[in-house]
Amino acid sequence: MQRNHIPETGTIWPFFSRKPRTTSSNDAAGLRGSFSSVGRVTLRAEPKGNDGDSETPEMHNQIEQPLSGRRRGASGGGHSHGNSLRRARGRGDDKAPNFNIDVPPNGYAWWYVDGVDPKSGRAISIIAFIGSVFSPWYKWSGRREPQNNVCINVATYGPGGRFTMTDRGRSALRQSEHSFTVGPSSLVWDPTEQTLTINVNEISSPPIISRVRGKITLRPKSITNVELPLTPSGTHIWRPFAPTADIDVDLEAKGWQWSGHGYFDANFGTRALEQDFNYWTWGRYPISTGTQCFYDLELRNGETAVHAIDFNLVGAATEISTAPPIKRFRNSLWAVRRETRCDDNASPKQVQNLLDAPFYNRSVVETHLNGEKSTGVFEALDLHRFRSQIITAMLAVRVPRRTGWTFKD
Repeated sequence: MQRNHIPETGTIWPFFSRKPRTTSSNDAAGLRGSFSSVGRVTLRAEPKGNDGDSETPEMHNQIEQPLSGRRRGASGGGHSHGNSLRRARGRGDDKAPNFNIDVPPNGYAWWYVDGVDPKSGRAISIIAFIGSVFSPWYKWSGRREPQNNVCINVATYGPGGRFTMTDRGRSALRQSEHSFTVGPSSLVWDPTEQTLTINVNEISSPPIISRVRGKITLRPKSITNVELPLTPSGTHIWRPFAPTADIDVDLEAKGWQWSGHGYFDANFGTRALEQDFNYWTWGRYPISTGTQCFYDLELRNGETAVHAIDFNLVGAATEISTAPPIKRFRNSLWAVRRETRCDDNASPKQVQNLLDAPFYNRSVVETHLNGEKSTGVFEALDLHRFRSQIITAMLAVRVPRRTGWTFKD
């Protein structure tokens, strides 16, 4: 399959409007002295074209041109938008994550980490939310104040696996450039060591209620400098920080000390997912030369978009101009349709079911890419179902709301 390298480039403009940095209770006091170079920024939608109202920041290893529109259409009707993979901009996260952002009403930001231990079959995922997109409480609030619906969702998969997702209020949120804290759990980026440390101390949801506590350390092989608009209007952005990484998991539970392959990205939006999408699948598959990622999207207007990207071990992003064919595999336990990319002469298959919900599935999937077997993480999201009020009510059982939190400084 042919690939087109993304060379270095031209004009870049911010995705966020900047605010002067101010000291507030949302700053992580222990890190404030070391990490204070990036002020608070505010999320806004940015379409494919340059709006011309902002200056170009200084950059290194810039992308010279966007991805071409030469993509195969996804299964079903519609076509690819040809959205551009472009240099990450405006948020101050082109070289490392920046957690110090404001999210507007109806919007969201999430930072996502996963890891798989090929030896034991155990896996983990962590999602840090501002404006928890899957929280019924955020939806019922009218999504007026994203910072009042925050969460660090931790899920462990395998023997003794647990699911935690507590929706918390504004008082539980603290942000700085390199740290993100919600109540008892936090994410901290070390710019010197280039590592992400996640400290968790959460209570799992029914049916098994127990404490999930410990530390996860992610060590990226490299940090990319790109992002991808998922809609033509730029209302949703995917920022793949570290498609290829090592992960160490050290939780206070028997058997939950392991190392494996990991992944780190973020998504940002100024509109609810269900307002703009009907269905999507995403997958990240490690291969010998790095990682391949696939986003297949169906928008509310019926149009589809295909994004197939190869990331090498030093973080360079390359378009896969002719994506591998999309192939169906067995539906999830809740009958969510599942399909991912795979070589012509092979078929994808589930290796392990991770998270199963009426509208969502995450699983470990084996596929073949360029003749190489790869086992990675896959998700399918059915927004038709997620729009249901019945589903929203069901989620309240799994996502408790805790409004009160006081930090003991």
